[in-house]
Amino acid sequence: MPVEFVGGLFPRNQLNPFGAYGQAPDLTYLRDLARAHEHAGFDRVLIANGGADPIFLAAHVAGQTERLGFMIAHRPGLIAPTIAARSFATLDHTTGGRVRLHAITGFAAEPEHGETLVDKNERYARADEYLEIVRRSWTSSEPFDFKGKYYEVKGAFLPTKPLSKPHVPVSVGGSSEAAYHVAVRHSDLYALWAEPLADTAQRIAKLHAVAAEHGVAAPRVSLSVRLITAETDDLAWAKARRIVEQLKAGRAASLRGGDRGQSGGGQRQLAFAEQSERFDRALFLGTSTAIGGGTDSTSLVGTPDTVVAALLDYYDLGVTTFLNRGYDPYHDAVDYGRYIIPAVREAVRQREEAAVRLRA
Repeated sequence: MPVEFVGGLFPRNQLNPFGAYGQAPDLTYLRDLARAHEHAGFDRVLIANGGADPIFLAAHVAGQTERLGFMIAHRPGLIAPTIAARSFATLDHTTGGRVRLHAITGFAAEPEHGETLVDKNERYARADEYLEIVRRSWTSSEPFDFKGKYYEVKGAFLPTKPLSKPHVPVSVGGSSEAAYHVAVRHSDLYALWAEPLADTAQRIAKLHAVAAEHGVAAPRVSLSVRLITAETDDLAWAKARRIVEQLKAGRAASLRGGDRGQSGGGQRQLAFAEQSERFDRALFLGTSTAIGGGTDSTSLVGTPDTVVAALLDYYDLGVTTFLNRGYDPYHDAVDYGRYIIPAVREAVRQREEAAVRLRA
C-alpha cells in the first residue's frame, strides 16, 4: 500500500512544545510553512488542538495552498457533535475535500474549557457516542434520533453533506484499551507514537484483534516520530544531543506554571526510556524524556539513509502513514522533501512490485 506523509503546522517554537501555544498565530509563517510542506511532497499537515482554533487555521491555510490536506485535531465533547459535523462538512467543501477529523480524547479533563469528565474510560465512551452522531450526520439521508448516556438528539439532520465520500475521513489517537475500540468502530486510521519495533508490532496486532472482535476491517496505522538528520550518523547524534539540552531548558520554563500530568502514551515512553535510551536502528528516547514524556516526542536519528531504513522497518510492520516533523519546522520540512519522502516512496514502490511478481 502506498505511504502517506503528514507534517505539522505548529507554532514556531518547537523547543518548548507546551509553552509555544501561548503565542498568537503568525499567519505569514503558517502560510510559508504550509507551502513548504506542499512543495516537499507531504500529503497533509496535522494542526494540533492547542492555542488558536485548528479549524480556522486550516481554513486560512487552505486558501494559501492547492493540494495540501489537513489533519485537524478535535477533542470530542467540547462542542455538540452535530455542530462539529456541520463545521467539518463545511470546511470539507471550502477546501475541496482536503480535511481529516483527528479525534483526541485527552489524558485529563480540561475544566478551563468546561470539560469536567475526569474518568478516561468515560471520555472514550462519550467519544464513541460523539463520533457515531457526527458520522450519521454526515451520511444520513433522513433526520435521525439518538439517545445514549452522554448525548440525545432528535430529528438531527445535516443538509450539506461532506464533499468527501462516504464522509470526511476520521482518525483516532490514543494508547488506552478503550482507544482501540473507538478506533475500529469509527476510524480509517489509528495513530500511534513511535515505540520500539517489537512493541509497535504488538500494538498493531492488538488493533487487528480488536477489529476482529467487532467484525470490521482494521484501520490503517499512522506512526508519529520526530526525524533528526545530518550528513553523518555522528553529526546527527550530536545534533540530537543539542536539541535535548534545548528541550530541557524549554521544559524548565514551562513547568513554572505547574506540571501538566501524563498520558498513557507518555507513561509508555518513560517506561521504555528506563530500559534504554536507544532502540533498534535509530529510535531515540532522549527527546521524549527531555520534556518529561508525552506528545509525539520520540525520534529517529541518523543520516537520511539511516532514517529512511528505520521508517521502512515500521512500514514492514504495517505502518502506512508517517507523521514526521522536526525541531526546525520549515527547514526540516524542506529537507524531508529532498531526502526522506521520495526515498521512502521509491522503496515502497519497489516492495510492491516485488510482491506482485511473487504472486504472479
